[in-house]
Amino acid sequence: MTRNRKSAKQAGARFEKAVADYLAWALNDQRIERRHLSGSEDRGDITGVMHDQQRVVIECKNTTRMDVAQHLAEAKQEAGNDDAPYWALIQKRRGIGMSDIESTGQQLVLMTLEQYALLLNHGQQLGPEAEQEFKRY
Repeated sequence: MTRNRKSAKQAGARFEKAVADYLAWALNDQRIERRHLSGSEDRGDITGVMHDQQRVVIECKNTTRMDVAQHLAEAKQEAGNDDAPYWALIQKRRGIGMSDIESTGQQLVLMTLEQYALLLNHGQQLGPEAEQEFKRY
């Protein structure tokens, strides 16, 4: 079946709903839901996700082609629009359905290494306190 604009929007909406439902279930937080569209100042697709009492912007993509660089940049921009320190891109995996909790949980989460380190470091400054140059070990 060939995608047109309407079917692509429907597939995206279904994916966003599945992701929101999964996260609400997994995190036991019914405040997590799809965000309503907000035009050029978009603030992500899912609202209500928190880490250390800070908002996490979730951008969902159900695309036939993974454009990781563009989609990561979009997620980062939307986090800025929402003044959220954390963000993640959730990409639909080709060939993996969303008919149940297990398959929905197998979708991909993408973020930069820097964003992942910030998340693990609870938003604290990365690296040593003193200005030290990054060294590869």
